[in-house]
Amino acid sequence: MPATSPPAVLDRNADTPLWQQLARVLREDIQSGRLGPDQALPSESELIDRFGVSRTVVREALAELVRAGLIYKVRARGSFVSPQRPDLKFIGSMTGSSDDLAAAGRSMTTRVLSFDVGIADADDASALRIEIDDPVVRLRRLRHVDGIPWLLVDTTLPAHRFPTLVRANLVNRSLYEHLRRNFGVQPSGADRWISAVVPSAEDAELLELDQGQPVLAIESIAWDADGVPFERYHALHRSDEVRFHVGIR
Repeated sequence: MPATSPPAVLDRNADTPLWQQLARVLREDIQSGRLGPDQALPSESELIDRFGVSRTVVREALAELVRAGLIYKVRARGSFVSPQRPDLKFIGSMTGSSDDLAAAGRSMTTRVLSFDVGIADADDASALRIEIDDPVVRLRRLRHVDGIPWLLVDTTLPAHRFPTLVRANLVNRSLYEHLRRNFGVQPSGADRWISAVVPSAEDAELLELDQGQPVLAIESIAWDADGVPFERYHALHRSDEVRFHVGIR
């Protein structure tokens, strides 16, 4: 029988959904080493019996761990722990950077620097297939990893598609997860461009870099399962703190 964590009890009175609590328990088992690479997780039935939850709760928890890259599934065999991958891979995948970092076991915090509704410029309109001056949601965030500022990202989304987004609390939370759960958006593809740039004095200060120190600039246009673009972002990554992995198969 696969190794498991010490007995854990889910809090049915907590604000955190049961599936998120279960995912956290399993995540701790994986990150602590109690469940090793390529080791089988308990079956769905075992998890249902152990935690007294429904099959839906178990499947939601496992799906979250799959999205985070912590486990993989084999048809008719069950779920297994993914091997550790120290390199970040979201450049070549549709996981968000927060999912990718979480899968690598890194400690993250995210500050929301600004979050409001503006109007689309020509570049926004072209990328998102909307009209110039259409309303758009603009989100600027600064992400720290293990206490170090890593990522400064400006995101633009069409406001007509996400009318309540500006009321969301995205501090220390994943934008993609919010879009999946509240708007039914499942990212299916993206075009991304990477270049080396020297950030402005303001951006360098936010990233705690010396003036003139280069960063990696990442531009992205993401689209949903219907091929409709829903997000445009421009991010600055500290080049001294990260390397990206893109696998070609």
